[in-house]
Amino acid sequence: MLRQVCCSGFHPFRQRLLPWLQSTAFSRSRATDRVQPSAIRHVRSWSNIPFITVPLSRTHGKSFAHRSELKHAKRIVVKLGSAVVTRGDECGLALGRLASIVEQVSVLQNQGREMMLVTSGAVAFGKQRLRHEILLSQSVRQALHSGQNQLKEMAIPVLEARACAAAGQSGLMALYEAMFTQYSICAAQILVTNLDFHDEQKRRNLNGTLHELLRMNIVPIVNTNDAVVPPAEPNSDLQGVISVKDNDSLAARLAVEMKTDLLIVLSDVEGLFDSPPGSDDAKLIDIFYPGDQQSVTFGTKSRVGMGGMEAKVKAALWALQGGTSVVIANGTHPKVSGHVITDIVEGKKVGTFFSEVKPAGPTVEQQGEMARSGGRMLATLEPEQRAEIIHHLADLLTDQREEILLANKKDLEEAEGRLAAPLLKRLSLSTSKLNSLAIGLRQIAASSQDSVGRVLRRTRIAKNLELEQVTVPIGVLLVIFESRPDCLPQVAALAIASGNGLLLKGGKEATHSNRILHLLAQEALSIHGVKEAIQLVNTREEVEDLCRLDKMIDLIIPRGSSQLVRDIQKAAKGIPVMGHSEGICHMYVDSEASVDKVTRLVRDSKCEYPAACNALETLLIHRDLLRTPLFDQIIDMLRVEQVKIHAGPKFASYLTFSPSEVKSLRTEYGDLELCIEVVDSVQEAIDHIHKYGSSHTDVIVTENEKTAEFFLQHVDSACVFWNASTRFSDGYRFGLGAEVGISTSRIHARGPVGLEGLLTTKWLLRGQDHVVSDFSEHGSLKYLHENLPVPQRNTN
Repeated sequence: MLRQVCCSGFHPFRQRLLPWLQSTAFSRSRATDRVQPSAIRHVRSWSNIPFITVPLSRTHGKSFAHRSELKHAKRIVVKLGSAVVTRGDECGLALGRLASIVEQVSVLQNQGREMMLVTSGAVAFGKQRLRHEILLSQSVRQALHSGQNQLKEMAIPVLEARACAAAGQSGLMALYEAMFTQYSICAAQILVTNLDFHDEQKRRNLNGTLHELLRMNIVPIVNTNDAVVPPAEPNSDLQGVISVKDNDSLAARLAVEMKTDLLIVLSDVEGLFDSPPGSDDAKLIDIFYPGDQQSVTFGTKSRVGMGGMEAKVKAALWALQGGTSVVIANGTHPKVSGHVITDIVEGKKVGTFFSEVKPAGPTVEQQGEMARSGGRMLATLEPEQRAEIIHHLADLLTDQREEILLANKKDLEEAEGRLAAPLLKRLSLSTSKLNSLAIGLRQIAASSQDSVGRVLRRTRIAKNLELEQVTVPIGVLLVIFESRPDCLPQVAALAIASGNGLLLKGGKEATHSNRILHLLAQEALSIHGVKEAIQLVNTREEVEDLCRLDKMIDLIIPRGSSQLVRDIQKAAKGIPVMGHSEGICHMYVDSEASVDKVTRLVRDSKCEYPAACNALETLLIHRDLLRTPLFDQIIDMLRVEQVKIHAGPKFASYLTFSPSEVKSLRTEYGDLELCIEVVDSVQEAIDHIHKYGSSHTDVIVTENEKTAEFFLQHVDSACVFWNASTRFSDGYRFGLGAEVGISTSRIHARGPVGLEGLLTTKWLLRGQDHVVSDFSEHGSLKYLHENLPVPQRNTN
């Protein structure tokens, strides 16, 4: 066994690399800002890149059971396959990709983890150098013999792999050394062969060397000594140029020998598929369990390398059996390679995770498929059958209220002291809430009679060729909600009425309440055999991972804090998000407002339920009302209701002793707090709302009809009211039965989104052997485009 330590020292190759490395390769830093503040011990910075050290400790034994536990990994091996390290032309190294990998490894190393690399690349690097030397030698000889400046076309002989490895080892290590030096990290090279693992003394030597390097905070870089390995087998990749046949097993063996917590295997595919990648039915396997090999069909190997996915799976299962968790992922994709390693360690859904612990229930992918098929069956039911399901669910809410309230009591007891008062209020259920829910569900049942399949437009295109536009479900909805168990039956009823499949992800603070409410929803669905249409996600899926299931989910609806909505809008990739990130609702009190109405409207809008998204947050008062009895009544009422007042800049300028000046005019308090600001006119109030509002709900209080209509027409919000509380912005109060949320979007649905907002349309064309060529200039048919009567909607 050959061991070579290459730490910081002068090297001509490194000296040539440094200007390039400093200028281009290390301008990115992305993983460190994902570490939670509570885990931060201290921050160190090198080359303007911060690194965060987190306290890590774990006794090696069993592998991690869930992805979310990977963030606790202390000792990590990263295996870089040939396709990751080499360029697309298979001659030379992918320098940009390697720089990104080194950056991620450095970030994790500086967090206090112990990182090791198993790398290929010596043969490719040596091939590049030897080709250059051969070309240079040939050009000199040809120039001497021909005496001409123009050289003949030169043929490059096939290069022997072991010679390439010998020529490339030093350069490869110098490259790694130069890259790691940018992060003040020392790297050490260890070359091994298979024989080193068969000799007990050599194994002990290797183990001792690696432990000593890790103790000194050095990153060991391990690779096979391709300069002395046996020749590659016939028909191997690249005609024997790159010999990495044992790298997968080497990484697994090293991980187990060193009692590593995590082995990350990077290749040129996203992970393990249930059939060869690229085939029509190939699906990425999120979690792979021992014994699942029979359900997988392995395809061909990557463009380079001696292994293949089958070899990786065998090595991964061997490491898993030895107590090391394994993830196989893509290290070549330009959109993910820059953060693939840190994403895996953070527990994100990247690649295929190998686990020995099978979940008790279905995976979220399986739940998505069940919701899809169940939703399609639901959409084919008769309207009366869907209404019957909703009526049954409404009856269950009242019949089973004792069991529901008992489960809710458990949630409240567990949340006591952990949740703020507004969130506790949202979490709480009561008999009156359940009764109101039941009434709302029956309204939905009544309005769902002709929702799906309703004809919106009929057109006669030509004789015996008629076109219809009809309503259909959107597909599969993902609804994510916090601290609101009453949201579950509301959303379930709307999904049933609209024929949509539904995935529900509730907050853990409402676990007991959500579980029993979901069971009741499935019991109601069972009366017509569509139980699987509504699924409750109980696995440890992170919200961000759910938002990536773009092939299973058609619409995401967040119900919760503004931060939750913003996070989901940011995380959703290719899936529309319906909702609002903030509920900054305004009320403008005009100079012609009624004294009797103002205090009632302000009290109801702010104090009736301050945690709601439609609660009043900013009160705009006309300047002429300052120092009037009306203004005094408003302030006195707010004082009695214990509302904390924040003064806007203009309001503060009118007062000698003002309340605390507002930090931002764009604030959703969600509590008994209110911003008051002064405006000079209705136009200034509108301008303020457009600048600082969230397009949710805004109100004018005035007796002047002309002023009111001007406000109603010019305020660009989802809901605009005249002499009415902001709290009316609600699906139940609008007569929609319930809502899945309030949308401030300008596409598809806006305001409280009820049944209509969960439908889209499709076109049905009925003809008799019609072809487009018949309608050409010399064809026999002409377009008619006649509007036909539409069947009347049932409003009973």
